[in-house]
Amino acid sequence: MSQLPLSGTRVVEFTHAVMGPTAGLLLADLGAEVIHVERTDGDPTRRLQGFGTGYFPFYSRNKKSLAVDLKRAEGRELVERMIATADVLVENFGPGTMDRLGLGAETLGDRHPSLIYCSLKGFLPGPYEGRIAMDEVVQMMGGLAYMTGPPGTPLRAGTSVVDIGGGMFGVIGILSALLERKQTGRGQVVRSALFETTAFFMGQHMAYAAMSDAPIPPMPARVSAWSIYRTFETADDEKVFVGVISDQHWQRFCEAFDKPAWRDDPRLRENNQRIEQASWLLPAVEALMRTLNAADVLARCERARVPAAPIGRPEDLFEDPQLNRPTHGLVPTRLPNGETAPLPRMPIRIGAHDLGLREQPPSIGQDTIELLSELGFSSETLRALEREGVIATARAAEPTTGQPPEERSARCSHPN
Repeated sequence: MSQLPLSGTRVVEFTHAVMGPTAGLLLADLGAEVIHVERTDGDPTRRLQGFGTGYFPFYSRNKKSLAVDLKRAEGRELVERMIATADVLVENFGPGTMDRLGLGAETLGDRHPSLIYCSLKGFLPGPYEGRIAMDEVVQMMGGLAYMTGPPGTPLRAGTSVVDIGGGMFGVIGILSALLERKQTGRGQVVRSALFETTAFFMGQHMAYAAMSDAPIPPMPARVSAWSIYRTFETADDEKVFVGVISDQHWQRFCEAFDKPAWRDDPRLRENNQRIEQASWLLPAVEALMRTLNAADVLARCERARVPAAPIGRPEDLFEDPQLNRPTHGLVPTRLPNGETAPLPRMPIRIGAHDLGLREQPPSIGQDTIELLSELGFSSETLRALEREGVIATARAAEPTTGQPPEERSARCSHPN
């Protein structure tokens, strides 16, 4: 297999939940050796329930596990010896935690000047810097929840979009720092934060607000820039989304739905004209859609090359033909219960590189012995450290490379 873009890059990851693990996952998929440092009883993310159930199995593929008690001086010494071999450190612990462990950016920067230290927090330096933040907190603060819900009902987005975005911005910073280090030989601190990520996501709405005399309405109450750009109910009590965003779309839409009178109506030739006629046009389109089944609507739009979609659920993606195409948009990933489920690859392609699954999510301490042996620790020393509870060395009972032994049979059902 050809080397991946980040082959030979070592990353030590002190993370939990979503933001930090997202950054680590992207680096790992790109070929970096990502070492997830976790407690001897395991990263607490492993034990989350409800909507947190899928965090660890999704964000932990292609990583190694080093289980160390960081509250012990011996554990911190082991970890710092590992950091001395690393190119990048990623952390998203609470404000001040890494400093209290003696692993803060300033301390490690002095000791390891080539290290790129990526700190992912709730806020960048400023008045809010010491606050604890979570995805939903900053969605509320930054206007994302306001823009998502109907008027008077702020609503968080349906996934950890700010955590994921903040982790992605962290990776952009890391890649930039790696490029710069080739010229300078020195590492630097990279910072990304949830609140500022939310503000970036709100940038287009802020620009709109700066050019508007009225308050910006939430998305459900917006005046769309397009004449038809919404969901419609169909005859079989389903819903479909249809987006007519050009005059060419409109011509093809009218032909596909047998509406020559609409096509030829001079009041409807251009998008802005159709918006002006929305008071009667949209109810007419609604009535039309209610005479057809959802599959018929989608088929007509597909033939006419008009954007349209069913209202999908996460579990529908298991059987999606686009994701299940020969180039494999999903990779079979082992879940904590021992089953496997197809989960999404990183959504980019780089030449002929396979950025998919190389290692299944690790068990607690799965790689502790191997990693510390590489640092020169003897078997006797490691056994003693394990007896004293400084490290955990549990190994996976199942293979950790290649295809899992048996893929989940019912791919359309929820994996948890």
